Amino acid sequence: MRSEYVDSIKYTFDALSVATMVGALTDMLPEIGALFTIIWTGIRIYETHTVQKLLGRVPKEGNDAE
Repeated sequence: MRSEYVDSIKYTFDALSVATMVGALTDMLPEIGALFTIIWTGIRIYETHTVQKLLGRVPKEGNDAE
């Protein structure tokens, strides 16, 4: 149950991030919106299984949470 809640929050922030990025690219939002998007996208990329594996933070047996 908790995992579904966390995933829904992530998806909501992902949607807001994309909307912010589109707005920033069309000069509709201030620079702070673009900064938020860059930070959030960086966090999401950092959380990926591939990056975590490259950093040696994923268990070798594949016991990841996702």
